[in-house]
Amino acid sequence: MIQRDIGSLLEQYSREFRAVMVVGPRQSGKTTLVRETFPDKPYVSLENPDERLLAQGDPRAFLNRFPEGAVLDEVQRVPELFNYLQEIIDNSDRDGLFILTGSNNILLQEGVSQSLAGRLGVLELMPLSYREVKDHGAGDATLNELVLKGGYPEIFHKGRKPELWYASYLRTYVERDVRQIKNVENSMLFTKFLKLCAGRIGQQLNVSSLSNECGIDVRTVQSWLSILEMTYVVKLLPPYYKNFNKRVVKSPKLFFYDTGLACTLLSIRKAGELSLSHFRGALVENYVIMECIKNNMNFDRGEVFYYWRENHGIEIDLMIDSASGFLPVEIKSAETFHPEFKKNILKIMDLSGVSEGRVLYDGAQEFKGSDGVEVMNWRSFVVG
Repeated sequence: MIQRDIGSLLEQYSREFRAVMVVGPRQSGKTTLVRETFPDKPYVSLENPDERLLAQGDPRAFLNRFPEGAVLDEVQRVPELFNYLQEIIDNSDRDGLFILTGSNNILLQEGVSQSLAGRLGVLELMPLSYREVKDHGAGDATLNELVLKGGYPEIFHKGRKPELWYASYLRTYVERDVRQIKNVENSMLFTKFLKLCAGRIGQQLNVSSLSNECGIDVRTVQSWLSILEMTYVVKLLPPYYKNFNKRVVKSPKLFFYDTGLACTLLSIRKAGELSLSHFRGALVENYVIMECIKNNMNFDRGEVFYYWRENHGIEIDLMIDSASGFLPVEIKSAETFHPEFKKNILKIMDLSGVSEGRVLYDGAQEFKGSDGVEVMNWRSFVVG
């Protein structure tokens, strides 16, 4: 098993809440994590048709089988259970009684908001972070290889070929998960929409452009983007625009939770193809930003992430808002440092009064200048 950084946080939540839910994309390792963390609890997968039929037909009898609690996997398959779980949890003073997992955050949120709000702790398990990949012994891979492989555990644990695995994952996602959501009926058009989103990776979201190119109305674009967000496929990074006294862009930027999936949608199959692709810079930016977001989730750091861009073109790839203040971060895919990498960082530091910034790139030279800008290899930043 690949050791997951979020494991200690999951144990802590099980001591603080009467129930814990682990959500995240399909195949991110939720089942393995909860079964390894709670080996003494009975395990039931609601993907099993027999178990699902019993849970749907007689929820009370289903749950009465587990007086000491259980691990209930893919619980969004039987949303009827949430009301009955509420009664059991309210009548118990035991923490960590039920451990729930689910892949479809849309269906889960409906059940939780109606029945279990305030009664359980929720953790999000993403695909493997670079820290976890490194601990597994694969941290020496090139940046191109890491971007191409993405972070799904089976690719590393079983040595799967990314170009084959992601193609299968994509078919399963569209044909199975998306079809559970009633307003998506045309799977071929939805797949086209996914590919168009991949072609805009790292760009500001333009709903009208997506609508025109895909041949769907704006409301459908917004609905499908919501589905992609809630099923952990795309991540919309919001702009920061509150205090810097400039006219700034207010559209989010579009990223993918996993760059391996994005590469498949872009028909990038080999590391050599990625080296020559005009998407490489955006994919590297996507990869490093998601590493920061994964670490925040895994260690409960309480950070909030933005980008910043004003109308005259000054842009900062990542603004990290934490208890210690703002940290502007520029991300470069190059292996050679150039002084102009600091240009926008210095401008935003002057504009905002922030005293420090980071430039992350793929080279070996690391230093901190008297101007407060620290130049680092991206690996040092996301592992440190």
